[in-house]
Amino acid sequence: MSKKILSLFAIGIFILSLGLVGCGKQEAKPAKVLKVGSEAAFAPFEFQDESTKEYVGFDIDLIKAIGKQMGAEVQIQNMGFDGLIPGLEANSIDLAISGMTITEERAKKVSFSKPYYKSGLTMVVKSDNTSIKSFKDLEGKNIAVQLGTTGADEAKKVKDAQIREFNSAPEAFLELKAGGVDAVVNDKPVNEYYIAKAGGKDAKMVGEPLTAEDYGIAASAKNKELIAQVDKAIEELKKNGEYEKIYVKWFGKKP
Repeated sequence: MSKKILSLFAIGIFILSLGLVGCGKQEAKPAKVLKVGSEAAFAPFEFQDESTKEYVGFDIDLIKAIGKQMGAEVQIQNMGFDGLIPGLEANSIDLAISGMTITEERAKKVSFSKPYYKSGLTMVVKSDNTSIKSFKDLEGKNIAVQLGTTGADEAKKVKDAQIREFNSAPEAFLELKAGGVDAVVNDKPVNEYYIAKAGGKDAKMVGEPLTAEDYGIAASAKNKELIAQVDKAIEELKKNGEYEKIYVKWFGKKP
C-alpha cells in the first residue's frame, strides 16, 4: 500500500512539474514587437542624441508610451521621410511617426490615427533679412524645403520661386545659413527649435503660419485594427496624464 501511495505521489509531482515548466514558458514569451519608421532629423519630434546616439524627441517618447500601453516593444527604424509610406505599403514597418501631416492624398495610401499634434507652416530667414515678411514676399525667391513634406508642396505653389529640396530639415537650414537660399519653409515647431537651439542670432521666423495642420501616426491602409489600438492607447495616455507630461517635456508648455 505504501508503495502505491509513493508511486501516485511521484506521478503527481511529475505532472505538477510539467505544469510549472509550461507556466515558465508562458512567462518568458517575448512581447509583441512594433516596427516603427521615423525620419530622425526632425527635432524636436525625432532626432539622434549626439552623446548617447539614441533616438529621442516628442514623437519617440510618445510612440514608446503608446507601445507600453499596448503591451508591445517598440523598435525605431530611421529612414527617409519619403520612404515611410512605401515602407508601410511593403509591410517592412508596422507604423510611421515622423511629424506626418494628415492629408487627403496620404490618407488614400495609409490609415491614420486621430490627430496627436496640431502644427502649421512658417518661414525662416536670415536675421538681417528685411525683404521677406510674408509668404507673398517669397515670389521669385530661392526656397529650401524638406523632400516629401507639406512645406515642399506649398512652396511649389509660390509664383516664380526656385525650390531646393533636401533630404532633411537640418540640411535645408544649413543651406540658408550658407546663403544658398532666401528662406526655409517648414513646420512651425521645427523652425522654432532650430532658431532656439542652432540658429541663435543667425535666423528668425517671420510671417503668420500659412496652414493649420494635424499630425497623425500612420499604418498600412489594410491595418485599421492596429490604428484603432493606437487611438485607444493615445486616449488612455491623455486620461492618465502621460501625454501632457511628454508634451511639456519637449515644448515647455501644456497642450
